[in-house]
Amino acid sequence: MEALAKTLELHVRRLAGYIGERNLARPDALGRAGLYIEQCLTASGLETRREDFEVPLGPTRNVVAETEAPGGRPFLLVGAHYDTAPGTPGADDNASGVAVLLEVAARLGSGERPKVPVRLAAFACEEPPHFGTPEMGSFVHARGMRSRGERLLGMLSLEMLGCYDSRPGSQSYPPLLSRFYPATGDFLALVSNLGSRDFMRSMARALDSRGVTLETAALPRWVPGVGLSDQASFWKHGYPAAMLTDTAMYRNPRYHGADDTPETLDYPRMAALVEALSAALKSWI
Repeated sequence: MEALAKTLELHVRRLAGYIGERNLARPDALGRAGLYIEQCLTASGLETRREDFEVPLGPTRNVVAETEAPGGRPFLLVGAHYDTAPGTPGADDNASGVAVLLEVAARLGSGERPKVPVRLAAFACEEPPHFGTPEMGSFVHARGMRSRGERLLGMLSLEMLGCYDSRPGSQSYPPLLSRFYPATGDFLALVSNLGSRDFMRSMARALDSRGVTLETAALPRWVPGVGLSDQASFWKHGYPAAMLTDTAMYRNPRYHGADDTPETLDYPRMAALVEALSAALKSWI
């Protein structure tokens, strides 16, 4: 586990340290990040491809890998955005999610393959000014899936996974939710819209049984924070999806800031998540 934690830190330092801010205002940096992700996914042994698309700010791409071609079978999709908001190196948001994605891919690409096909996708253009528009890389991917009639068991969005705080009062919430959830930020949240509650519950059982400390919520889309990542693109196309997160601005004071840097993350807990999520995906039925 210690070696895995160090590997995760290397991924985050490559993305949020060496490359730094990465978006279409800095297209070379965004391109270098996409190439690094592509190289890591290819090295995992999974079939990897680029999904090129263009938005008004310029051309970019998603990077997609699969354990096997679904061939009409229902499959699972795990995704994480690799771009950053302007002015931030984006260690937690979202190099942490990408690092977990890459190490899950490494485990799915070796040994026994999952029982159902698994697709892993690194999405561009999640952050403003693209967020909530058809310019999002996840929207482009979900729209293509719907046009091809692909069958999805569920999509899991990995959105900020490295910030933990064991101090009482370190966790906040949208209005009213604090009555029902802990005041200490030492857990991950698994959140879905109401229509995705069955998929969310299945994922929660799989992760909880493997030692991940989780709080879950299936909530209306209009609740603040519920739709603030790539899972919302899949909801718009009628697919079940959930977000796994450290709750972003409700816990991390460095959210979208210049101080969202690699040394602020909890790599041992991220490593434990990689092992649990990999095992859950391999045994999914």
